[in-house]
Amino acid sequence: MRVSKRLQELAPSQTDAFSAKARSLKAKGIDVIDFGLGEPDFNTPDNIKEAGIKAIKEGFTKYTSPGGIAELKKAIAEKLFRDNGIKYEISEVTAACGAKQALFNVFMGIINPGDEFILPAPYWVSYPNQIQLAEGKTAVIKTKQEDDYQISLEDLKNATSEKTAGILINTPCNPTGAVYNQRTLETIAEWAVRGNYIVISDEINEKFIYDGLKHISIASLGKEIFERTITINGVSKTYAMTGWRIGYAAGQKELISAIERLVSHSTSQPSSISQKAAIEALSGDQKSVEEMREVYDKRRRYIWGELNKIKCVKFKMPSGAFYAFPDVSAFYEKEICGRRINNSFDLANLLLDEAQVAVVPGAAFGDDAFIRISYATSMRLCPKSNS
Repeated sequence: MRVSKRLQELAPSQTDAFSAKARSLKAKGIDVIDFGLGEPDFNTPDNIKEAGIKAIKEGFTKYTSPGGIAELKKAIAEKLFRDNGIKYEISEVTAACGAKQALFNVFMGIINPGDEFILPAPYWVSYPNQIQLAEGKTAVIKTKQEDDYQISLEDLKNATSEKTAGILINTPCNPTGAVYNQRTLETIAEWAVRGNYIVISDEINEKFIYDGLKHISIASLGKEIFERTITINGVSKTYAMTGWRIGYAAGQKELISAIERLVSHSTSQPSSISQKAAIEALSGDQKSVEEMREVYDKRRRYIWGELNKIKCVKFKMPSGAFYAFPDVSAFYEKEICGRRINNSFDLANLLLDEAQVAVVPGAAFGDDAFIRISYATSMRLCPKSNS
């Protein structure tokens, strides 16, 4: 049986790969501290679970429209207007089997072979692979820790070519935890409007921001950028609903309609039961979100303090999400525990094999000098911690 060239060239997700290795060790009875997957360790709030249970009991277990039921689309549109100041009609919103699929559908809907998308690095592992699957190419902007990972107009100009179709931004960012400030977003918006480029804005981590900072949706900055922006979000991180698989995309009606034609020939629809639960998540009591944010903030401060005790590690406090992204390159070109450490993969494997600590190599996110540590993990094993 042959395998297509596109899949032969497709790299596996390194977050999944290292988590799989950690699970394998756990299955052998080894106690592994897993900082790998970016998955909330909280349970889905009870009111959301009850909505899913109610859907099952009432027999809401059949097919729905490809982009989700009207009630869910309405809840998404109301959320985007209430929280983000962006007004979408129901026809401009589509639900998907997670934000990851929403992104994939968007790339399939807008990229023609050879189109280039600008991608600020560090970036989430699946972005370049999804662009590749859609037969597009990436032009990477390497951002810096010392600049808070912001991007400038000069960066954009240097990355732009005659094949540029647009840019993908992610704020708050996975893996760095960086939050784009208004000046950066205005710069991107002005560049996009002037060049008539598309902006895909992945805002899946929007509710987890710290130190008094605020999330700004780039589509809220004016009519012209709104018309060029596709907003991506979902319920997985905000409501600890990773396994429920509901994400969504919002943009121009023509694109949303095309995406739903694609879905009608692929997944058919998001889970009907999960759609009902997502309506409750978006429209119901939001107290649990702030409770989770406060716990993440406590962990963020703890991990910042501990990492900064290690002299060879360079680490800046993240402003959002639930990831730490320390520079560990000072350990490279050295022998540790009898093993030569040349890159982030070597270090991540060393930590897992020798210390039973799972992290993800920074090379998977476009910067080999770093490793990613997810603090969506209980502090029960931490010294002097009671939580």
